[in-house]
Amino acid sequence: MRIFAAGATIVFLFLAACGKKTLSKSELRAITGEIVSSAQKIGGRKSEIVIRPELLPAKRGGAGALGADTIYISLSDPSQIAAFTQALQAIARKHDLSISETVSSGVIRFDCAFQGARTHSVHVVAPLAARAAAHAPPPTRQPAPAGSPRLAIIIDDLGYDRSAADAVLALGFPLTVSVLPHLPLSGDLAEEAQRRGDQVMLHLPMESEADGAKPEEIELRVGMSAAQVDATLAGMLETVPYAAGVNNHQGSRATADPALMQALMPALRQRGLFFVDSRTDAKTVAYDMAERAGVPAASRKVFLDDVASRDAILQQLGLAARDAQRDGFTIAIGHPRPATIAALAEGIPPLEARGIRLVFASELVH
Repeated sequence: MRIFAAGATIVFLFLAACGKKTLSKSELRAITGEIVSSAQKIGGRKSEIVIRPELLPAKRGGAGALGADTIYISLSDPSQIAAFTQALQAIARKHDLSISETVSSGVIRFDCAFQGARTHSVHVVAPLAARAAAHAPPPTRQPAPAGSPRLAIIIDDLGYDRSAADAVLALGFPLTVSVLPHLPLSGDLAEEAQRRGDQVMLHLPMESEADGAKPEEIELRVGMSAAQVDATLAGMLETVPYAAGVNNHQGSRATADPALMQALMPALRQRGLFFVDSRTDAKTVAYDMAERAGVPAASRKVFLDDVASRDAILQQLGLAARDAQRDGFTIAIGHPRPATIAALAEGIPPLEARGIRLVFASELVH
């Protein structure tokens, strides 16, 4: 009788587990913790992990229900991808989750589901070498016809993180990468971008007036003479080879100062560099000063990732596409964050299918 009772208990528990329709909030969060812990163990301190919980639409007058967790993981070594995939599969088996995998432009996406309901979307940003080793290359892109709306995407702040830069350069469409000077990786990343056919810009540090903004050790500051500006620019360009143009890093105070911008523009013109105003301040005079000095110039229209979530970035990407269709062209700026890279990998192919043409920033200056 005891054996029968024990067997009946096991069958009951099995049927109860099979009949369960959803995971509780605590169960979902526990699985998220296991995924993150595995990624941290495999990727070490160089991995970057971002968690974005999703909320389902609210029911009449109530708060939004808990949806899936979206996790962005940036790994630094090709071998880590296989190890993480195995770890994720083990977690899925442990919790009776189904798992599917898709690859797009250097981003590997795993969707996990329980009883058909998605619980997690895990975006793994792959290093350059991993793409060729572990997955097929992206499909050949068909160029949009001449006269199509043009969109230039500038990715700022490269120079700190090798794995993030690798993930940016792995994306399968034209990008303009803006590299910060005087960093250990500045020269290597500029040369790698040039070899891979992307356009390189100098992300020129300038003085900010924002509270709490950390000044760069070397930057353009209000009160500099023309000779000081020229020498500072020359030193920066030595660390960022192949730079075809410049856009400002921070610079809310600098770009609003007519004297400083008037000193900068001849130095750019003499070197044949174009200028893109990042428009970090509404009072900027940088574009006007470039135009007066005869420097080819343009202004940023859209920031992609002020809100670093996939949905928000896709929405901003859609806004940039609408601007391009309305005006014929536009410039958007983003940063080498996992969520941004994943959103670009997902969002750019549909825009190209609609006839939006991805171009370098140099094509949109005048």
